[in-house]
Amino acid sequence: MDFHYDTLDRLRQSHPAWRLLRSDHAVLVASFLRRVFVEPNLRVVSESDLTEALEDELFTLRKRHGDDFFPRSATDYLSSWADPDHGWLRKFYREDSDEPQFDLTPATEKAIAWLVSLTERSFVGTESRMRILFDLLRQMHEGVENNPRDRITELLRRREEINEEIERVRDGNLTMLDDTALRDRFQQFMQLARDLLGDFREVEHNFRGLDRHVRERIALWDESRGALLDEVINERDAIANSDQGRSFNAFWDFLMSQDRQEELTRLLERVLALPAVQGMSPDARTRRVHYDWLEAGEHTQGTVRRLSQQLRRFLDDQAWLENRRIMDILHSIEANALALRDAPPKDTLMTIPSTSADIHLTMERRLYTPPTRPLIADLVLEAGDEDVDAGALFSEVPIDKARIEAHIRRALQEQSQVTLGELCQAQPVELGLAELIAYLQFASEPDTFHTVVDEDAEERVSWKNVTIGGATTIKYARLPRVVFVR
Repeated sequence: MDFHYDTLDRLRQSHPAWRLLRSDHAVLVASFLRRVFVEPNLRVVSESDLTEALEDELFTLRKRHGDDFFPRSATDYLSSWADPDHGWLRKFYREDSDEPQFDLTPATEKAIAWLVSLTERSFVGTESRMRILFDLLRQMHEGVENNPRDRITELLRRREEINEEIERVRDGNLTMLDDTALRDRFQQFMQLARDLLGDFREVEHNFRGLDRHVRERIALWDESRGALLDEVINERDAIANSDQGRSFNAFWDFLMSQDRQEELTRLLERVLALPAVQGMSPDARTRRVHYDWLEAGEHTQGTVRRLSQQLRRFLDDQAWLENRRIMDILHSIEANALALRDAPPKDTLMTIPSTSADIHLTMERRLYTPPTRPLIADLVLEAGDEDVDAGALFSEVPIDKARIEAHIRRALQEQSQVTLGELCQAQPVELGLAELIAYLQFASEPDTFHTVVDEDAEERVSWKNVTIGGATTIKYARLPRVVFVR
């Protein structure tokens, strides 16, 4: 994205996160929604619970700042925040409940995260992030290395480093992290954990957009089921095969491993028990952050399941409608047959055009004729100094289509049908192939003339052609017989 003035101006007017930062209610919206949704990692809150929480928040603020402070009701504020003009909350209905539900939009979470980043931190750690960057570069380098010798050399070097570290440990030389390094790494871990939860909400938002698009297509679809399924599956595969979809699937497979979950639980217990980490007063939910990841990922998977259920319901409805239509046709045939049983019609009911097959033998096809390759002389072009009038190259010959149409109509007034060859004999072609194409254009327009093309008969149309030197030649065009019918 280019950060030009016009681009940022459109973003300022259309993006929900920027609208939130510009709003007069930004402080209330950001503080309240962060306390309700982000801190406890809640994905869905019912309208009654959210309204009650906002009423308590407004009561506390009015008690401190006066009754005119945010005078509207909590329901009005929630409806306004969920309005598409704002887009800070998503209001929807669950399948098992008739009460409205609310969820945070990815744009709002981004705005809240940016506001949180403005607060002053106890210290800014750089060592852990530098190590992360270095490890990422090493992983990318090793991941694309296709030379077995270089990869083996790198593995041997790492094995040597591990062996040296094992020897140092055996000798009692243990390398320990000090309190500053522990706080640095734990701060980086918490930041990445919060960012990961926000990424889940954005991935879920993308899948939900696909689900909404599919529902709209199903509601308006009037073609075959196969065409709709092909389009929907292609869109689903496009998201699943995108960088975001592949990364999410890899993360989900990694997190769903029972061994990984147990390892995460064990590591979190040990790290949170360290005095340096306890001095940072970590959030109580940190002990179950991996379960928050699972819950957030389950919401995303649920959106995909609802998409599959919607497709299955569409197929069932279509099958039921088609079966009902077939049964109605069969009942109609039976009713007509019973009505005609005692008094069959004397006229012909149905005819079969032919009972024989059209056979085309292989040897009846034309043999392959290799194309003629032109011989191009390898000559050096030289610029000449002869004064030649180039006007002929740019002269345009207008075709009077009104005259041609009038000529065809006069001929059809005298006879019921006339061929293209007869028209060109009565009024010879003067402007060459362009005028002949004008006749054919009228023949291809059913709203102007009704024509019949006889592929078995052939006509030849001729016209005079005058060259640049003044010589006159006769040109011919062979084409199937075209008949204009009154």
